[in-house]
Amino acid sequence: MSRFNTPTPGTKTVNKAGGEAYTQSYELELVSVLLTSFANDTFYEKAEDKFDRLKDLIKHVDPLFAAKAAVFARKEFGMRSITHVLACELAPYVSKNIWGKNFYEQVINRPDDMTEIISYMIASKQKVPNAMKKGFAAAFNRFDAYALSKYRMEGKAVKLIDVVNLVHPKATEKNTAALKGLVEGTLKSVDTWEAKLTEAGKAEGDTITNKKEAWTEMITSGKLGYFALLKNLRNILESAPELTDAVCLQLTNRDKIKKSLVLPFRFFTAIKELEQLPNSRNLVAAIGRAAEISLDNVPSLPGKTLIAVDVSGSMNGKPQEIARMFGAVLYKKCDSNLLTFDDRARFITLNPDDSLLGLMDRIPFTGGGTNFNSIFDALTGPVERIVILSDMQAWMNSGWGSNNPRDSFNSYKARTLANPKVYSFDLNNYGSMQFPEQNVFCLAGFSDKIFSIMTVLEEDRNALINKINSVEL
Repeated sequence: MSRFNTPTPGTKTVNKAGGEAYTQSYELELVSVLLTSFANDTFYEKAEDKFDRLKDLIKHVDPLFAAKAAVFARKEFGMRSITHVLACELAPYVSKNIWGKNFYEQVINRPDDMTEIISYMIASKQKVPNAMKKGFAAAFNRFDAYALSKYRMEGKAVKLIDVVNLVHPKATEKNTAALKGLVEGTLKSVDTWEAKLTEAGKAEGDTITNKKEAWTEMITSGKLGYFALLKNLRNILESAPELTDAVCLQLTNRDKIKKSLVLPFRFFTAIKELEQLPNSRNLVAAIGRAAEISLDNVPSLPGKTLIAVDVSGSMNGKPQEIARMFGAVLYKKCDSNLLTFDDRARFITLNPDDSLLGLMDRIPFTGGGTNFNSIFDALTGPVERIVILSDMQAWMNSGWGSNNPRDSFNSYKARTLANPKVYSFDLNNYGSMQFPEQNVFCLAGFSDKIFSIMTVLEEDRNALINKINSVEL
């Protein structure tokens, strides 16, 4: 097998299940790795392999593009650990470029990004380059006392003060006092829920009572932000169950939900934390109502949509959870039909007036093989878009004599005169595609930003790469 004379994008390859697929461009594969929101072991690939693949991809793309992709993934998609790895592995390529300092300044979104990156550099026995030191020093200019006190990282191997001592940031008008306090050890956390709970744990008296009083003050005063409220539902229920009614009112406040721009996906995580606890019935019901309200924050997609959910055996775990969540949201929000497929495709009609969480549970996963042809063979009418939620690991042959769905897709277009957009979600980010890149929008992983990305792609098929290239360093 050729080592250096590699296949061009869009040519056939074999996926991890042993079936026909297509190679992606190196740029698209890099973006796919970055935007994958989970880095655990998958059905066909170990987490370590995913990071090794990221390191290998750096060798095949323009370092400037990789740096812009890291900034885009951190700032626009909120990806953290994977961008920390990329920022470190790019060091040998970035440091010699005049934009290196700007990259390391912009890839930092919170002060603890710096402590994480430095920790990775130490663990991988890499020397911290001057470009990184200068970029981090400049990044400190964006952080005020609130941010610096919140992310002191006390008790961690690399503290924020360690970064200060390494990069020697110049104090600005808004952080002079905070930097001085950080160096002298006098900087304390300001008025955040984390700080209040820490103080409650250290205060004299019973810790449980102190935390109960802290939660009561934060809930009754309305100072706890919506995302912090969602994140701490279990802690509140365990510490102060008598606050349940007040919490339910805040959870289902339409104005708060709209202002927070929270999307339905956030509520699935919250409900999983509570459903195993006693006395959580009212909170679980409130989360369900809040998830319904949050659908107002999901942009509408015009025209008819087909939702195709891969229910094969390799979708177990996180991919299955994401497919159910995303499929249910699309079914509720769009004029859509739902199809599940494994060895064959089946249309499923659900009641769109059912609850979002109820719809999610009603999407059945059956196991079996993965036959992409069956999606297009089952379609009888035109649709504006097809959303495929899968790990892209097809291996089954069909009546076309191949597991390659390209012929089935073209046949569908010919008999219906349709020319739909196809959004192909690789939920495990294995790196191969079931279509040539030019025919579909290949997206990987999952994020609350995905609807914004889809809205842009409706107008411009190269929007994702264009957005990355537009990042200024």
